[in-house]
Amino acid sequence: MQTKKISQQDLEAHLWASADILRGSIDSSDYKHYIFGLLFLKRMNDVFVEHATELEEEHGDMELAWNDPDLHQFFVPKQARWYKDKTFTDDETIIPISALTSNIGEELDKAMADLEDANSNLEGVLRNIVFNDKEKLTDNTLSKLIRHYSKLSLGNKDLEDPDILGRAYEYLIKQFADDAGKKGGEFYTPQKVVELIVRLLKPAESMKINDPTVGSGGFLISTIHYLQEIRRAQGKDPRNPPISITLTGQEKNINTWAICKMNMLLHGLPDARIEKGDTIRDPKLIDGNQLMKFDRVMANPPFSLKNWGHEEAKADMEGGFGRFKFGIPPKSYGDLAFVQHMYATLDEKGILGVVMPHGVLFRGGAEGKIRKGLLEEDVIEAVIGLPPNLFYGTGIPGCILIINKKKDHTKKNKVMFIHAAEDYEAGKAQNFLRDEDIRKIVETFDSFEKVEKDGGIERYARVVDLDEIKENDYVLNITRYIDTSEPEEEIDLVEAVKEWREAMKERDDAVQEVEKYLEELGIGY
Repeated sequence: MQTKKISQQDLEAHLWASADILRGSIDSSDYKHYIFGLLFLKRMNDVFVEHATELEEEHGDMELAWNDPDLHQFFVPKQARWYKDKTFTDDETIIPISALTSNIGEELDKAMADLEDANSNLEGVLRNIVFNDKEKLTDNTLSKLIRHYSKLSLGNKDLEDPDILGRAYEYLIKQFADDAGKKGGEFYTPQKVVELIVRLLKPAESMKINDPTVGSGGFLISTIHYLQEIRRAQGKDPRNPPISITLTGQEKNINTWAICKMNMLLHGLPDARIEKGDTIRDPKLIDGNQLMKFDRVMANPPFSLKNWGHEEAKADMEGGFGRFKFGIPPKSYGDLAFVQHMYATLDEKGILGVVMPHGVLFRGGAEGKIRKGLLEEDVIEAVIGLPPNLFYGTGIPGCILIINKKKDHTKKNKVMFIHAAEDYEAGKAQNFLRDEDIRKIVETFDSFEKVEKDGGIERYARVVDLDEIKENDYVLNITRYIDTSEPEEEIDLVEAVKEWREAMKERDDAVQEVEKYLEELGIGY
């Protein structure tokens, strides 16, 4: 056990080292389920012990402090406790996690189920993690994992900063996404892209925030970080009182949904509402028979999803939620289905920011009609081109659409285009946005009127009238409106002639030298 408070760096290193125990027997894309599950179980245990100890000291009632669920935000039943505490009887049928030696996977599954049953807000979160698979997880492997986690105390008093566990969880999510490669894109959006969209949308306290393809919850967590940063800048406590905001999301993949739920809980956000299910086919965030409305919607849906719910969209048109007022996207491209769903969930002043493939900017047919409808509704505020190879699973560049239900009068019938594709840090397997790149995009977006007045920023940004976009058949290709070509280098003609003459003289001298050598050798030509 550690003897000093654990730091962010030490915690991240220790948690990532747990993946080494699993390497070789489990696919890297599956590490996260087991490691997150054990991390969550250990964290719940250590916080429970910490709180139970405080309650016993305060009230002098051991039985009440350790066995009354009503006194704990999260109650850990005896069957799920990591260590054997003072309230255990001599009943040997209950073995604490740290003492398990056989059938460990089965016992861990029981502990997860018991913990879930004892806490209603964990329903469905832990049972999906199946440890009882001896072909993948032998007792020896699980015993090593348990010993590894037993070296850490994860109560609040054991951490240098109460926020570091949530940050460590975010770190792990990124590491697992890196390790999983293409599959990483299914649950993780690069943090800098998330940060960029949050800063563009500028959420405020008391707002309702939604991510309809929530993944592991990056946009929701980043919103909290952003609001805490604002408080710090104002000289206020970033955490007290707790930030008043409504966080919601929906996720189709059940394992990713569970990761998101744990992420919210480890960040101290138990009230975040994260629903399970397919957002297009079965939206769960509803109020009566209407879609819930939000102040800000932000998302990174799967690029060009083919089996996205085309038939369900047609049914929606005939008597559903009215999400597809601009038309139904083609069967092979679901991008604008997600955009229209998000648009339908905005309140009267709502704004959304969404990552899209560039195809939505120019593809014709049904998508062209949808794009035309959005433009004629005058809700597209900005199109921002991103660098290539930012996202897991695809090297193609994406773009960000900013859609504003109620544009400022200065932005009416205008769209800002930003060509940010050339500003990034190149990596071996992936490229990255830097802080300065994010700052440049946000400052440009916030300077809409100035950019328009100045006639744009050369090779970077321009405000375009809707009439010009209509003349281009409602195509939104950034290069259609911004000249991104490299400027031709100006030539100093006098200097060029001088250099040419010098080169010709060097050539003549070289020819004379060769002729001299040939003459000495008695060779003519």
